[in-house]
Amino acid sequence: MKRKIIITLIVIVVVAVGAKFLLGGSGSNNRLSYTTVTISRSDISNSVTATGTIEPVTEVEVGTQVSGIIDKIYVDYNSVVKEGQLIAEMDKVTLESELASAQATYDGNLAEYEYQKKNFERNKGLYEQNLISEQEYDDSEYNYLKAKSALDSSKAALAKAQRNLSYAIITSPIDGIVISRDVEEGQTVASGFETPTLFNIAADLTQMQVVADVDEADIGGVAEGQRVNFTVDAYPNDVFEGRVTQIRLGSTNSSSETTDESVVTYEVVISAPNPDLKLKPRLTANVTIYTLDKQDVLSVPARALRFTPEYPLIEKTDVVVDCEGEAKLWTREGNTFTAHPVQLGISNGIMTEILGGIDEGTVVIEEAIIGNDPTAEMQTGDVERSPFMPGPRNNNKAKSSK
Repeated sequence: MKRKIIITLIVIVVVAVGAKFLLGGSGSNNRLSYTTVTISRSDISNSVTATGTIEPVTEVEVGTQVSGIIDKIYVDYNSVVKEGQLIAEMDKVTLESELASAQATYDGNLAEYEYQKKNFERNKGLYEQNLISEQEYDDSEYNYLKAKSALDSSKAALAKAQRNLSYAIITSPIDGIVISRDVEEGQTVASGFETPTLFNIAADLTQMQVVADVDEADIGGVAEGQRVNFTVDAYPNDVFEGRVTQIRLGSTNSSSETTDESVVTYEVVISAPNPDLKLKPRLTANVTIYTLDKQDVLSVPARALRFTPEYPLIEKTDVVVDCEGEAKLWTREGNTFTAHPVQLGISNGIMTEILGGIDEGTVVIEEAIIGNDPTAEMQTGDVERSPFMPGPRNNNKAKSSK
């Protein structure tokens, strides 16, 4: 008998618990709450990142077109130079000898040319009077033209020797500062297919640029004039600003460090004002290019535009005042939900710009929450969420409940 009583009690308890779950528990378990946001102004931006190198806007490599020994150097690293200023000299002994030889050859050919010219003109007159044979006339004309050709050749060689001697005097092509010196006095340089570089001179270090490598997946959103922030490891607490000034069409292929796939990048040139000369040539820059950038615009969280007052996000007794429009925001007063058609601007997926249709300061519904006591459960994170809405953010937005 006692055993039957225990079994009966267990059955009653199980039935009671099952009924509670089948009926959805108490009314508080189905309680609806809403997070709201206020239409306000904020900055909306989207960006891509890249790495680049700090470079002078104008940088000239100074070299020499003749081979020889560096005789004297008049500048060093960081020397400030003016256009036309003497910065180095090469040994001139060999070049002066070549010039003297070319001059002597030219003088000899000039004398020969003048003699053959007079001889030809004299024979021409005699030939016209039939006083010499045609063979003698042809010989004098041949010798004259040959001497003329030799004179022209020696004249060109003399000009080349003079020019080579002038190359021994190395001057600065621009006003600027020496940022690299690749030779020492007494060093021999050989001019072959490439002109050897002696110095690198930058025009103005107060105006620098960043040449950044942007991935092909991001280059479509980059345009001239976009705002850029970048940092360098030398000054980790400083953020430098610039603008995109050029997008170079030539691409570069390189292998990825993590995969064997080829990575295509494009060079993007960014202005980098440098009034305090903190930015040094060849520093590595970590670049953020703002492909989407609006500041102090009327905006709302993008999730508020996805809210729709439909059951089970509202009670069956609630009143919905809808309207026409592709984009809507909803306000709630009592048990009445009212739609406001809005015109949208840019969006970065988190915040969306509002161009019109609703006033600043209006409180709109961001999302609905289905669960027990919203205050307690939102703090513990155990709220039962609607499958139609994204989860709440960890913020201090206002909440209202029914």
